[in-house]
Amino acid sequence: MAYLKFKADKIFNGTQFLEEDKVLITDEIGRIQEFVSVEEAGDGIQRFNGILSPGFVNCHCHLELSHLKNVIPPHTGLIDFLCSVVTKRDFPADTIQKEIIKAENEMFENGIVAVGDIGNTADTLIVKQKSKIRWQNFVEVLSLTDEKADENFKQYKSIATHLEIGLSSSPLNHRTSIVPHAPYTISPKTFQLINEATKNKIISIHNQEHPAEDELYKTGGGEYLRFFKIFGLDKSPFPVTGKSSIRSVLPYFNNGQTIFLIHNTFMPEDDIVWANEYAKVTGLKLVYCVCINANLYIENKVPPIDLLMKHNCHIVIGTDSYSSNWQLSIAKEIESIQKYFPHIALEVILRWATSNGATALQFDNELGNFEKGKRSGIILIDNDLSSAKRLA
Repeated sequence: MAYLKFKADKIFNGTQFLEEDKVLITDEIGRIQEFVSVEEAGDGIQRFNGILSPGFVNCHCHLELSHLKNVIPPHTGLIDFLCSVVTKRDFPADTIQKEIIKAENEMFENGIVAVGDIGNTADTLIVKQKSKIRWQNFVEVLSLTDEKADENFKQYKSIATHLEIGLSSSPLNHRTSIVPHAPYTISPKTFQLINEATKNKIISIHNQEHPAEDELYKTGGGEYLRFFKIFGLDKSPFPVTGKSSIRSVLPYFNNGQTIFLIHNTFMPEDDIVWANEYAKVTGLKLVYCVCINANLYIENKVPPIDLLMKHNCHIVIGTDSYSSNWQLSIAKEIESIQKYFPHIALEVILRWATSNGATALQFDNELGNFEKGKRSGIILIDNDLSSAKRLA
């Protein structure tokens, strides 16, 4: 058997940095074998400037929106951003496919090995059938009223089935779940249907991206009323609870789900404490996904990472889509986190980008760290964190 030998300025194994003299040994297809010293490794060592790491796990993306690159300008604020996505997303089918292909290839080349991918359609199926990336598909339901809950749920369920059948022959263990979009697009009955359909599954929901989300549930008013007008609604279709959005909607779930809370840009500390306690009592698992560059792109804000760390939250990283980011690069997300939170150790952030993500998406049997027997991907990250590339 032929062996490959990798040495770099630093090696991160998915948990921590290793001693400087270590060499990573793999077989010819990149399956991890062992770490040895430089002296033990002998000849044929490939030496690199940078950080060797397991492949990145991108826990939040909307691949199907890749054609919106440079369409929506930065810093519009969330409400105007959402209105633009709804009204500007229709492009010719061939343009959509062309941009999906480019975006998937970009993620693969810059070291992403698994993606939690949001979609309202099956537009990404053709690309995913040929992809070397593992996909957790989140078929995202939008259903604002109880009157149309059954009809809308049936529509999105058919999309999920189409993806499941289309990807069933892949050896990469792709998975598909029905998920709610956000507290401001899902009616009570629709939440109940999703809860019933997702027992013990991995799901996601966009959470507290804007203060108006809490205002909507506390008072029935706020800036989201402008968004609802696109759908012909003059007032909020949701019950006024007097509580924050997360306290209003998380109780719809009680079926053992792993729930990715996405963005959390305006999530206060008391809601973090409440959500974690609710999950503990009800048997849910919460994962907090930060997409710092998307938050900067839309609101010019950063997520409350220090609070999430303070309360021992399971943190992962996502890029969001090309409608709300300059690139689909986990390295760039890490770079931004380091810029705005320089006190957080790089080792911790890399953990969020690799092993934490793999565990949260339940791909950790194969990905996330350099354990013997895994094909976790081998990537090289620039020392300045500006980019990464796949080596194996």
